[in-house]
Amino acid sequence: MQTTPSTRLTSRTWFIMLALALTGQIAWAVENSWFNTFVYDTITPDPRPVAWMVAGSAITATLTTLFMGTLSDRTRTRWGRRRPFILIGYILWGLSTVLFPTVAYIQTTSVAIVMVVIADSVMTFFGSTANDAAFSAWTTDIATTETRGRVEGVLNLSVFLAQIVAMVAAGMLIDSVGYFTFFYTLGGIVILVGLVAGSLLQDAPLPAKADETQRPFLTEFTELFDINLLKQNRALFIILLFIMLSSIGMQVSLPYLIIYLENYIGVTKSEFSIIGGAVMVGSAVFAVPFGILADKWNKRNMLFVATIVSSLGGIFLSLVNTLPLLALTGLFWQAFSVAMGIASVAWLKDLLPEKSRGKFLGIRMIFWIAIPMVIGPWIGSTLIQNFGTPTTLNGQTGFVPAPIIFQVGSIISLLALVPLFFINDKK
Repeated sequence: MQTTPSTRLTSRTWFIMLALALTGQIAWAVENSWFNTFVYDTITPDPRPVAWMVAGSAITATLTTLFMGTLSDRTRTRWGRRRPFILIGYILWGLSTVLFPTVAYIQTTSVAIVMVVIADSVMTFFGSTANDAAFSAWTTDIATTETRGRVEGVLNLSVFLAQIVAMVAAGMLIDSVGYFTFFYTLGGIVILVGLVAGSLLQDAPLPAKADETQRPFLTEFTELFDINLLKQNRALFIILLFIMLSSIGMQVSLPYLIIYLENYIGVTKSEFSIIGGAVMVGSAVFAVPFGILADKWNKRNMLFVATIVSSLGGIFLSLVNTLPLLALTGLFWQAFSVAMGIASVAWLKDLLPEKSRGKFLGIRMIFWIAIPMVIGPWIGSTLIQNFGTPTTLNGQTGFVPAPIIFQVGSIISLLALVPLFFINDKK
């Protein structure tokens, strides 16, 4: 069944949207934070598998979102356009999350490392298909001019709530019940929510010209990588370059953050939950005023301020070792990083060609996810191997992350300011 065009969304639609958005974002937040610590704690303290896993996941997420998003645009079934991807995708996403920790049962470390990278990429494929591609497209389909602001508000609220859950609840649960029970529970919730909400979901009506002859699928997909787009949209690609460099800087240390705090500083997972929760709440408080300023102030100047403060926060974070100071420096590091994201994305959307917005938002995934999550963790892994403290965990040799990952990451983020000298923010 399909909904009829309306400026009003039903309570059922709001429930489905919030349930799928919140569950999906919690799953992503856990994958970004605790999958890495799981590998370090249960398989090997070698930092390289974490870098490989993050890189594989990033490439998979980017290609899946671009490929499956385009495919869902072209899908016409009796069950709907996006609904099959969401319903089946969420169920398989949850199932792959349940199966993920079982790789720790593999006795041969080298095989376990290969399997954990594959398992994370498989889970990412289902998650990106269900959430990043189909669900995101569905929320765009059902929103109108009158409701789009509220829809975006719900989606952004779900991201914030998910980060709180991942930071506060996840660490305490892992400390109390262990990784395996935690992942089994999370996967079960994703399956249940996907089954219930996906079954209740109704697709929006098809566009009026949906029956026209479509261009070949590969033609639409390969257009995303046309070099002429760079020549025609110079200012837009400068912003993408800023996003790429600042994201690389963040990814040098972010995948190893909890591992660093737990093994170098001596913070427990429960203590990290308290610090992380405080930082997330504080970041939201800082980010809201910056979001308002993004519409009123010169965005380039705003990016300069936010980038410098965030980088200083990362450097100071590497120099302290008490919980209050870790929370304070972490707040400046993350809060102004969020502000950077708000200002850069707002500026990016100002520059998007009206007829190619979807295409460029897909290209943004390459600069925002794929490239940074390949290069950043690799730099971090290299630094840890050269400057980290040798350690042995569960009979496996490796290294404890060193403070230098935050310092180098901050310097790379500062380099992101260079492209901004070649662009101006004029009303």
